[in-house]
Amino acid sequence: MPGMFCRHNRLTSKCPICSREQQREQTPVRHVTVRRPGATSTPKPRSASSSSASSTSPRSSKRVVTRQLLRAADDGYRNPLVQGMKATADAERLAVALTEARIRLLPPGPYPLIADEPDLEQATWLAFLFALAPDLRDVIAEAQPAWADADVDALPAAKAKTAASYRTWVARAGSQEAAFTGEQIWSPERRFARVFERLALPGFTRAMRFDLLAALGASGRYGFEADAVHFVEDDATTIAGKRLFVSGDVMLLERRARDLADAAGLPIGSFDRGLAVWGTPTEEVDMTVEPDPGIAAALGLG
Repeated sequence: MPGMFCRHNRLTSKCPICSREQQREQTPVRHVTVRRPGATSTPKPRSASSSSASSTSPRSSKRVVTRQLLRAADDGYRNPLVQGMKATADAERLAVALTEARIRLLPPGPYPLIADEPDLEQATWLAFLFALAPDLRDVIAEAQPAWADADVDALPAAKAKTAASYRTWVARAGSQEAAFTGEQIWSPERRFARVFERLALPGFTRAMRFDLLAALGASGRYGFEADAVHFVEDDATTIAGKRLFVSGDVMLLERRARDLADAAGLPIGSFDRGLAVWGTPTEEVDMTVEPDPGIAAALGLG
């Protein structure tokens, strides 16, 4: 009879495969609602309060929030040297910040103790510690840890590791003097660039390296003269440079910073701290200071 034999050439009632299929077809389907543990039988409408609560939940707190830095209102100020500048007040703040940064690098530099210390190894060590732990400068200046003692107990653990890496770097050269001097034939700019590169130690940031070399150069202990701003990482100087020169390209930032420095007659080294202070709203700038005539002229300030 038709239908007696299945596709497997067996009696349908005797075929184990077709028997299971027929059983599944004859079994009524049960629809089961699966609820999360703790959920009620009737879904509750989402209220406005629950919606607002979800916006402050831990999940929402992980979102990246971009905050716009406070800046002066656009008053029509425009200058091709600083394409990101839109306000005269910002230009005036920049002029003073760069002027103060320039004064800071005049002899004996930002840390007179370095220039006054008779022993070069000790002076270099103190300069390193000042750069590594700016919040502990007063403590370091008072204690004056000796280079020979290798005492870094006053430093936090992370900075102590950086200091250990520094001492290892120096040991390879034989002394701090040898490590910082490099080749005698190097120009001050070349020496700055080479040592800056070699000082890329764990935990020793771009700003720290720049401050160390600038201070040692200003104190007259070594022949250092900054060759560039060295925009490397997103620290305060680099972020301010991106805003001022409207670029994220390192080479273009360096060129535009050099153009402004040349127009103002300022050393490029003053742009490290000058840009950082200008771009950080919490950094105080003494607006009673008379800006350097060169930078005032370059920025078009009367």
